[in-house]
Amino acid sequence: MGLSHTSSTATHRFRVGVSPDFFRDAKGKFERAIEQHLVPAEIDWEPMPDLPGDIATPEALNRYDAVFALALRVTQESVVGVDRLALVARWGVGYDKIDVTALTGAGIALAITPDAVRTPVAEAILTLILALAKNLLIQDRITREGKWRGDLPRMGRNLRGSTIGSVGLGNIGSEMFRLARPFGFARMIAYDPYARPELAADLRVELTDLDTVLRESDFVTINCLLNDSTRGLIGERELKLMKPTSYLINTARGPVIQEDALIRALTERWIAGAGLDVYDQEPPPADHPLFRLENAIVTPHGLPWTEELARDNSAEACRNILAVARGEAPGGLVNRQVASDPRFMAKLEAYKNRSN
Repeated sequence: MGLSHTSSTATHRFRVGVSPDFFRDAKGKFERAIEQHLVPAEIDWEPMPDLPGDIATPEALNRYDAVFALALRVTQESVVGVDRLALVARWGVGYDKIDVTALTGAGIALAITPDAVRTPVAEAILTLILALAKNLLIQDRITREGKWRGDLPRMGRNLRGSTIGSVGLGNIGSEMFRLARPFGFARMIAYDPYARPELAADLRVELTDLDTVLRESDFVTINCLLNDSTRGLIGERELKLMKPTSYLINTARGPVIQEDALIRALTERWIAGAGLDVYDQEPPPADHPLFRLENAIVTPHGLPWTEELARDNSAEACRNILAVARGEAPGGLVNRQVASDPRFMAKLEAYKNRSN
């Protein structure tokens, strides 16, 4: 399989640029889906030019009708003068590195892949909950040192009868509660000012305020987007509301939690522990203070990465691209108002006429 698929009539065909970080961080995880879904539809694709800091430039974006993006940064400056690009197809659901307002202002759609990430991330959350509750890392270390259960510094705990809470009740938070129900949690509670009460009722989840989730949960999970209202949402005040026997799990975005406050909370035992797949800076420095704490389980923003996640993310992103190439609005559309933007509608009409 070649790295790209182009043609002498590329200017007359739908063209896709693949962000450079795919070839660094996800090589081998997306190419097959592109060959299966885009190439048979006679859509051209190629690696985008090298972009320092993974920041898109207008020159790079304006070469394509769609961009297949992993962690590409798109700023206000990135879209100045861009009139060809119709879609940024994000491989995943987080879009804090993309200026959505800038895309909307330029008549460019942003689509994500919620169906693909739902179960892998929810399973990752439960993995961290179980690992923390059962002292998995300590159990492993003690055994490797030639010691036995009498040397364990503390006992684990059961999930049954405890309370699981979530900051956010969207796609992933809802799936987490569905998977958690058979474990026998006594209560399932969530804070989300935008949640639909009927969804919560169907999940048997009690909607409440943030302080109650923090104060009454044995396991607090972060399942919200990173935006202006959630950045730094969990700080010293919030962490001190949590029980000293409770655990904090974050698989969403690092900056939702104030990292310095979390380090203090773990060091001074305001809480029992934390499971973290995300950080303020990614990748974090090798000497990060969190890495020295025995009551923190840390993973490299990769715990949900499974063969199925890679396959389904790639396929869903390709389906979003195919929809636009047919002249249709994509699934997983984030900036829904762009669907009625005359510039975007004109692009769709041109693609529809081209495909007929």
